[in-house]
Formats: sequence, structure tokens, C-alpha cells
Amino acid sequence: MTKPINLYSKFDNFEEHWSPKVIAEKNDYQFKLVKIKGEFVKHHHSETDEVFIVIEDKMSIEFETEIKEIKSGEIIVVPKGVTHKPFAEEECKVMLVEPRGILNTGDTKGDLTAPNDQWI
Repeated sequence: MTKPINLYSKFDNFEEHWSPKVIAEKNDYQFKLVKIKGEFVKHHHSETDEVFIVIEDKMSIEFETEIKEIKSGEIIVVPKGVTHKPFAEEECKVMLVEPRGILNTGDTKGDLTAPNDQWI
């Protein structure tokens, strides 16, 4: 059954940072919510682009030669294969859009690698 999903109420269902939660799927793509704060790991995704949609506050992404700031209501697409490191000084609420099965740390596995398919 089709019904609207309230992003803000979904964010209320979890506290942890850097642990994406699936809220919907379209074909083989998942829509994930994540709270970020502090620094993530430098990584890339060999097989897919990565989409960040900032819902609340602001975040930055460090690339090899520059840092981009993304604010509430903005979107950025990181092309596949491009090394990047997301970070946020204060808690930032973000939606990710990516194919099912993509690890949050891409080709770099470690302590911040979150399990896939965690639905809320």
C-alpha cells in the first residue's frame, strides 16, 4: 500500500550517527536516512554514484583538492570512483539515495561500516 513517509518522524526513531536507515525502495534503489556528526572515513564507491540530500543543518565533503559545503535543502552527487570524506561539526540529517547493497564505507571497511538493510 502506498502511503506518505514523514522524514522528520523517521529521524526521531534512531540516535546513532553514521548508521543509515532504509525508509523506502524504488526498483533497486534505497532511500536512507542518516544522522552524521564528526568525521567519517575517506572512501569511494567503485560501482555507483552517491547522492547526499541535506534535510537539516549542514555538512561538508572533503575531496582530494577541495571541500564542498552542503546545506539544508541542497543535494550533491558524488560520482562513482571519486574519493570523499563526509563530515559535520554539528549533527546533520541527511537522505542518501543509492542502490540496494551498497556499504556506507564503500570500498573501505572498518569500525564505521554499518550493516545494510536496516529499516525503520
